[in-house]
Amino acid sequence: MERDTHFILGVYDDEDVLLHAVEKVRGSGVKIHEVYSPYPVHGLEHVLGYKRSKLPIAAFLFGMLGTSLALTMQFYMMKFDWPMIIGGKDYAAFPDFIPVSFEMTVLLAAFGMVGVFMVSSNLKPWAQPRIFDLRITDDKHVMAIDIANNSAIEVDKIKEILKSSGATEVNNKSFE
Repeated sequence: MERDTHFILGVYDDEDVLLHAVEKVRGSGVKIHEVYSPYPVHGLEHVLGYKRSKLPIAAFLFGMLGTSLALTMQFYMMKFDWPMIIGGKDYAAFPDFIPVSFEMTVLLAAFGMVGVFMVSSNLKPWAQPRIFDLRITDDKHVMAIDIANNSAIEVDKIKEILKSSGATEVNNKSFE
């Protein structure tokens, strides 16, 4: 069960103002929950301090699993389960296994990355999305600050920091 959450929202019109605002807000010691934008803003992830994704590691591991499963399956089928001599070749000729192994590698890597992304992003079919402001799908950028994560700083001080950083609006939002 989730706790009640209360946020302070800073609404911005321009992406350049938003980037400088994120630097200023983080520099003043305020922890930013998330920044929402109608389109990708170049450099925002660096300013927010996000680390590099571990998704490529998961893709590699799932790809190796796919290769291993494909090679094991083909070797077992051709050597033990139903051995057939095809064109006078050995039962388990490795070059024949390459196309199926490649396809299985790609398939498991893709499905594995989707699964890892869904789990790490907390995307569940039954989850209710938090909509901070409907304008983030059109033309506004919103910086959400969780009040509980910034208990050492007064709410009025956070609002003042947002206003001085260029926010056109500063609003409160609560979710139950």
